[in-house]
Amino acid sequence: MAGLTHAVFTDMRTTVIGLAAVAVAWGRAAFIVCIAVLTVACRPATDDAANALQPFSSDGCSLFPDSAAKTSLDWCDCCFQHDIAYWRGGTEAERQHADKQLQTCVENKTGNGALAALMYEGVRVGGSPYFPTWYRWGYGWEENRGYQSLTDAQLKQADNLMSAYESAGSASVCTAQ
Repeated sequence: MAGLTHAVFTDMRTTVIGLAAVAVAWGRAAFIVCIAVLTVACRPATDDAANALQPFSSDGCSLFPDSAAKTSLDWCDCCFQHDIAYWRGGTEAERQHADKQLQTCVENKTGNGALAALMYEGVRVGGSPYFPTWYRWGYGWEENRGYQSLTDAQLKQADNLMSAYESAGSASVCTAQ
């Protein structure tokens, strides 16, 4: 529990610094709203929450375009793979690895290092497991799982749900466009 508490406060410290920058840009009211969101987001997880993995779902690049509007450049598959990692969740190191893989994939598909860096920074800031969003780290689990290693049983559960998703012929959101 001490490790989780340290991880929460480390992640939250980084988030609060980012929110302070937002407050300077948007004003005191925005900062107060952000603090209220963080307060709600930091309620502790329950035992049931740690074991209730929902079926996999993806919306592509969440709050970012899946492809370029004026060219044929498309990075949605990178986001889809990133969503698989975010759905499962896990440790902070696993999240860092998933975010780096997204950055590398986007840069390889587009040749645009600035775009890849922008997307990387966006998921680093917005993908915290402590935010109550549909795109947070570990979004397949109930809220506030934090940075926890998956047990063997949870890994098997995740693998089974992904197999069911794939065998059902569920199309990637990227191919539906």
